[in-house]
Amino acid sequence: MSSSPPVGTADGRSVIVVGSGFGGLSTACYLADAGANVTVLEKNEQLGGRASRLHADGFRFDMGPSWYLMPDVFENFFADFGRRPDQYYRLERLDPHYRIFFKDGDQVDLVPDMDANRDLFESYEPGADAALDDYLEQAAYTYDVGMEHFVYEDRPRLRDYVDPDVLRYARGLSLLGTMQDHVEEYFDHPKLQQIVQYSLVFLGGAPNNTPALYNLMSHVDFNLGVYYPEGGMGAVVDGVVAMAEELGVDFRTDHPVAEIRGREGGFAVRTEGGREFFPDEVVSDADYAHTEQELLLPEDRQYDADYWDSRTYAPSAFLVYLGVEGDVEPLAHHTLVLPTDWDDHFDTIFGDPAWPEEPAYYLCVPSKTDDTVAPDGHSNLFALVPIAPGLDDTPERRERFRDLLLDDIAEHTGVDLRDRIVFEELFSVSEFADRYNSTQGTALGLAHTLKQTSLLRPSHASSEVDGLYFTGSYTTPGIGVPMCLISGQLTAEAMGRERSR
Repeated sequence: MSSSPPVGTADGRSVIVVGSGFGGLSTACYLADAGANVTVLEKNEQLGGRASRLHADGFRFDMGPSWYLMPDVFENFFADFGRRPDQYYRLERLDPHYRIFFKDGDQVDLVPDMDANRDLFESYEPGADAALDDYLEQAAYTYDVGMEHFVYEDRPRLRDYVDPDVLRYARGLSLLGTMQDHVEEYFDHPKLQQIVQYSLVFLGGAPNNTPALYNLMSHVDFNLGVYYPEGGMGAVVDGVVAMAEELGVDFRTDHPVAEIRGREGGFAVRTEGGREFFPDEVVSDADYAHTEQELLLPEDRQYDADYWDSRTYAPSAFLVYLGVEGDVEPLAHHTLVLPTDWDDHFDTIFGDPAWPEEPAYYLCVPSKTDDTVAPDGHSNLFALVPIAPGLDDTPERRERFRDLLLDDIAEHTGVDLRDRIVFEELFSVSEFADRYNSTQGTALGLAHTLKQTSLLRPSHASSEVDGLYFTGSYTTPGIGVPMCLISGQLTAEAMGRERSR
């Protein structure tokens, strides 16, 4: 899909990339490969943005992304530089891909063996095995066409879509309607609907506000597989950083940017420590709203405060990182715990913001696969509950919700962690806002709602300042590590187009 992208030449151009999330890392690689002199300024003490790591008491946690999906995107990314992922990290396919505990007592595994998955679906609903095949056939078509012609190709203007070729490619895609509408055409049983829609949480949406186009995520899940990079997602960060350094990228950690302003022939970028850099171009991988509202002069902003206040933000998260004595059977590497009716939880995120009383949540236990992430005789896990951005997360509220969550885990998975915890750290709305300058403490960025997809997301190139660009989850193609890698490519291509004019 992606090969030798038309980034153009950037010989001798100096570029500052603000932020080292996957979007920033990707952009830096493409620009350096094109001949630019690239410096990445990272606010925090380590590279990777939200893909931070926590080391404590012999435990090592991925603090952000923990699912390695869409391996083809990583292969395409490294191939653009004549390299392969396995030169930097090793992958293990997980089996099961993930386990689900429904709160009525059902437990199911989704596995690499598609015959087993068909049998599982059929056990809930007659004819669901064939319906699954039909659903995945549509999802595969959406993925192949969508990735090649809409994800890897940036179409920032309406006229980019009013084109016979685009309309031909779009024929057969589920471009209208919501995921809930689409899924109901295939499955009646609510649990089967949940299984094929759980990944919407990772896109920052809900079944009733996410476009049906995202049925492609089931192809990603069932057909492409779920993997674990040895060493965790932090190892992927290390791999991309290593390649970037080979390409000539310079990294500066502990360099929070305080101001980006234009000057004759370029920019002045000032850090909170008083350092100044004078690049020809700037790319921001920092939170888009933060960049516009806090780092730019008012006359340089594309959007006003009302615009950002009117956006639908992806969920924040309540996270508990735990080191515990002993094993945590029967949890799998990836485990989901779901109420049989999850509408109330989604309503507390997108409808009437509140702390959920009956939460749906995710448990990650990398020590099931990787014995280097915990001391001998211990398990490493974290619990993640998606919650509304902007919630008031006082210490008292966090402690009460932490207790509710541990009680819920014990009740619905049979794993009682409460008397075995030897290390614990909480991370929630406040930390996302403080550590990542994240608007309203969102964990992901802008949600993939019907009104915030494709050309309706903020653009890669500033309409107000020549030479200023944006990358990452706020832009196209959107949320998720693979999408941010592609966003970096699209940003570099936009810069190449502007230089060639």
